[in-house]
Amino acid sequence: MSTNTPEGPSGRGDGAAPVSDEKWAELVRQAEAGGAGAPKEPSARARMVTARLRALDEEAARGRRGRKGKQPDSWQPDGWRTGPARQEGHDRSRKRRRAAGVLGMLVVVGALVVTMRPSLVTEHLPGGDPSADILPLQAETAPPTAAPADGLGPDRPTEQEPFRGSPALRWADGVDGIEIPVAKASGGMSKGQVEHALRATRQLLVEANLDPVTLRGEKPREALELLDPLQQGERELLERSLAQPDEEHDPLMMFTRFDPDEARLVGDVVKTRGRMTFEAGATGSVEVHADYTFVYPLLRAGGDEVTRTIVRRRLTTALHDPQKFVATRDKLSVLRSEQNFGNAACEVNDGYLHPSFPSDAPNRRPAGQDVDPYDRSEWQPDGSCGTVTRT
Repeated sequence: MSTNTPEGPSGRGDGAAPVSDEKWAELVRQAEAGGAGAPKEPSARARMVTARLRALDEEAARGRRGRKGKQPDSWQPDGWRTGPARQEGHDRSRKRRRAAGVLGMLVVVGALVVTMRPSLVTEHLPGGDPSADILPLQAETAPPTAAPADGLGPDRPTEQEPFRGSPALRWADGVDGIEIPVAKASGGMSKGQVEHALRATRQLLVEANLDPVTLRGEKPREALELLDPLQQGERELLERSLAQPDEEHDPLMMFTRFDPDEARLVGDVVKTRGRMTFEAGATGSVEVHADYTFVYPLLRAGGDEVTRTIVRRRLTTALHDPQKFVATRDKLSVLRSEQNFGNAACEVNDGYLHPSFPSDAPNRRPAGQDVDPYDRSEWQPDGSCGTVTRT
């Protein structure tokens, strides 16, 4: 006999398909025998959890009805049936970690920059020195077209900062500022001979303008040895000028010299800037053209005043092939030598440069047009005497 009641044998009105008496009897037998396919009654713990969840759902529903427009407070624990909220939390966590990583990277980069360039911080502090970390200028590769800008800080040099306030602060030190171009065969001279001419000209500039022996007024023997004794009149003229200087025989046309009883160099650095080129001369010779400015920081003898004297030299030398010229192998001939002096007495011809110090009387300063000794875009005629606009 079968039944057609909607509730079915289980007595549940869930709309399930009716089960025949034979099928139900078979299920009962399996249950009594402990078969795997028999229905099992939920455990007491499962029934308790289910009832608890149903009660919480009903309580939340009542809350929604009582507070229109507001979402009920969530009773679920974190992570329980809350997939989107949990994902949102992960997104926020990732953003915080990303922001912390970027901030940490900025801190590391900032620390490295301050380590390499401490003046970025110290120059903004009281008493900070803006010239403590100055990037040097690149080498001069073409004639300048304008005067350089003013240097940092006040224009008054000190023993501790002899180039403070001067454009030369960014210039190279001494021989480092005398760079030679890449040599190549020219004028019938081999690449090696041209390179020798360049190096010998650089050495002549060093011995004549940077050697301490020369600067303190002693005889520049090393410089003289670079010159060709067979060049008519040049070597003899320089020897005569060094021994008995006067207006017609002035060693300053080749050598930079200071009277040690009047001034001495501050420290051992002379700032240098300029360039050197070469070209073919007459067949069997190469000519080298040098144009350099030297800045000398000087301390008054017996005092503490510091000043600067600026010397610019334009020099042309030649190396001749002895087989084609009356010349000594590997020795230089001087074809032209010109000079401009900044902050030096004009009408004294004793073979020394005489700088002016801040406390000197006005009559020690030269009269004439204003001259910027740092302006390498213009050349002052030899023998001109003007008032320097800065030292």
